[in-house]
Amino acid sequence: MTVDLILIGRNEGDRLIRALQAARGQAQRLIYVDSGSTDGSVAAARTAGAVVVELDMSVPFSAARARNAGFEAAQAEHPAPFVQFIDGDCALVPGWLEAAEARLRQDETLGLVTGWRSEIAPEASIYNRICDHEWRRPAGPIAVCGGDMMVRVEAYQQVGGFNPTLIAGEDEDFGLRLAQAGWKLERLPLEMTRHDAAIIRFGQWWRRAVRAGHAFAQMGTLHPSHLRIERLRVLAYGLILPVIALIGAAHGPAMPLLVVALYGLSWWRSARGLQRDGLARNEARAQAVFLTLSKFPNLQGMGKYWLMRLARRNPKIIEYQ
Repeated sequence: MTVDLILIGRNEGDRLIRALQAARGQAQRLIYVDSGSTDGSVAAARTAGAVVVELDMSVPFSAARARNAGFEAAQAEHPAPFVQFIDGDCALVPGWLEAAEARLRQDETLGLVTGWRSEIAPEASIYNRICDHEWRRPAGPIAVCGGDMMVRVEAYQQVGGFNPTLIAGEDEDFGLRLAQAGWKLERLPLEMTRHDAAIIRFGQWWRRAVRAGHAFAQMGTLHPSHLRIERLRVLAYGLILPVIALIGAAHGPAMPLLVVALYGLSWWRSARGLQRDGLARNEARAQAVFLTLSKFPNLQGMGKYWLMRLARRNPKIIEYQ
């Protein structure tokens, strides 16, 4: 095995223990990067035999910064030609590293490969099931992927790693820059990691959607065509339609009722799309409610990004746990 495994985390608790146990013996070397945990994560990682990197707490944390630090540690001594990145709330599926490495060796034009994530407890909440559906995307050539990925070291070095100024969407930005540099990305039809979102409260889901909105906005400044449709939808359903409804309410109920009908149509179209993706009708309708509602926290995240940008202030990570 010629893969270094880079695991990043912050106060993951039992989820990190599970991730460390699943990673044991699977890679050439296990590197854990900690972003200021106070729950014993560092001690747990050392007990598991991982090389531990503790980030300087005086510099703002981000997943991008943590991944870059892990990569630097991996390259410091006996570097492997491939690195696998995973988050501290994920557990590797046995056999994934071997299959991913074999695919990268088979095709030297591939800069990275990823696989399928799945939730360990989708039955715990509708929020977990939403995540589980998000992770399941078609296999084959892709433009972007999430944070669990195996990367060719040469490709990583060519694009300069992850952008540490991004507090969300850093994985998509990384993938887009790889493609711009001429590398291919691919999702293999294999289970890769088991994820534990542990989202059981509405407030957690809301903060996660705020973070997504922040990523939409920041991606717009770096890659204007990427997520353009998503940004327009957020502006339409999160801002423009509510304003129209409020202004129209002064002249009677017709305009507010029309706006409500448009939200209903959006919900119906989302539910139909989820059913086409394979969800049962009742589950699709339930998840469609949150897809429709998500435009409001998304708008909050986009607004937060632009306010911080106008104030020339560095954004801070948005945690939902």
